[in-house]
Amino acid sequence: MKRKAVAAVLTAVMVASMFTGCGSDNGSSSAKSASAASAASAANDTVDEDGKKILYRDGDAVYLSLALIQKYTDVRLQAYDGEAQKRVFVENNWDPVTVADAAWSAKIRLRGGLKSPIVTEIKRGGTVTVLEQYDNWARVMTPDGHIGYMHKWKMKNLHEETLKSDFTAPVYQNISLDQKIVMVWHQVTIAAANQAMDSLIAKTKGVNVIAPTWFTLSSNSGAYESLADKSYVDRAHEKGLQVWAVLDNFSRECSKNVQAEVLLSRTSVREKLIENMMTEADRYGFDGINLDFESLKTAAGVHYIEFIRELSVSCRKKGLVLSVDNYVPAVYNRFYNQKEQGNVADYVIIMGYDEHYAGGEAGSVSSIGYVENGIKDMLSLVPKEKVINAVPFYTRLWTGSGDNASSRAMGISEATKWVSESGMDLTWDDSVGQYYGRLDSQNGEQQLWMEETRSLGLKMDLIKKYDLAGVAGWRLGLETSDVWDVIGWE
Repeated sequence: MKRKAVAAVLTAVMVASMFTGCGSDNGSSSAKSASAASAASAANDTVDEDGKKILYRDGDAVYLSLALIQKYTDVRLQAYDGEAQKRVFVENNWDPVTVADAAWSAKIRLRGGLKSPIVTEIKRGGTVTVLEQYDNWARVMTPDGHIGYMHKWKMKNLHEETLKSDFTAPVYQNISLDQKIVMVWHQVTIAAANQAMDSLIAKTKGVNVIAPTWFTLSSNSGAYESLADKSYVDRAHEKGLQVWAVLDNFSRECSKNVQAEVLLSRTSVREKLIENMMTEADRYGFDGINLDFESLKTAAGVHYIEFIRELSVSCRKKGLVLSVDNYVPAVYNRFYNQKEQGNVADYVIIMGYDEHYAGGEAGSVSSIGYVENGIKDMLSLVPKEKVINAVPFYTRLWTGSGDNASSRAMGISEATKWVSESGMDLTWDDSVGQYYGRLDSQNGEQQLWMEETRSLGLKMDLIKKYDLAGVAGWRLGLETSDVWDVIGWE
């Protein structure tokens, strides 16, 4: 029988009387055990109904009471506190177990063999759980929690017993807007850019969420730069818009030395960053947080999802919508754990672009097949009610070919003007769902996969086909006004 520790997502586990643990060798995580961690995080220094502490901090380590874990996780707990050797078993394996009766009184030894030290004894008629069987010996656990080896000839009536759980998983509440999302990111790189929101949003139709890029991490201690503006929020609210403030790890010079795998691995840093973001929400009155952490290393994955769990608790406590930006799902970014994001975040956003990007080979930024595959792959992990697909308001002009190709990003408005001035002929390509053009110039071959109303309309059709929670656009100001005739549900 395999014995699995269910607290892998936790920093550590504490029993109220400080037991030492044993008997678990394989790790597994779950959203339910995360809920226990989150509940405790939200209730620091609190006690249960019996007055016992449920959370203990020792420097950067966090310890949770087993009673709290059991409340939020489908586990079996066995604790033995009455002897010199204190023992705790935490199991989440509900497979049938093998049980045997002792045909004779028997000594339970440290290892198989008559010369091995005696751990304890089992009386005739007693019952043991059989963990492993060998030729002459079996590894067993006694009713009082001792594990050792028992001679097989002293066992009888080997049979399987089915374990039953009466655990009822708590319902993890999410915030969901009562309408489809039409969101647009507003890139804010200097404070003065906040003033442009009014004129830019006036050119849109149907937008109900705006996400300004306000907060950027600046150090591994969780410090960040802020461009937040209270009047921006007030003006947006007057226009009927929700404001989801963006927290990212890359968008300014200050973030170039930030190592997410270091920053997010420390409980105290995550906690302080979350506390600070909640303070910012109180100060500026925005409605949600949009998390945009990109180019993470694999080592950061487990810490990143824990950060999302912990942030979700604080957001829910304040009524803030939590959305998380993601690349199109692929094997190489699986460590972002989109499935768990779908459990704890309110919305999971697919960045359905950068199919081809600067430094790579020439091609479409967002072909229709790429978008549909991304949607289908995300829906295999996250409920449709939580998925938002983002579309690009830009394209890339490629110059050169093969490994020598270079590109520059151009908004739809700029690209439209460039095509007109350059004399490039555009031809519709069904295979990518875009107009394609090429021409020879003094700089070499130039290629363009155009993004405009027809191509964006096809992407919007997919969003409607799969009944997603919404659409988002990167970014405000790059589009032409006619884009808003095809973006949205009107």
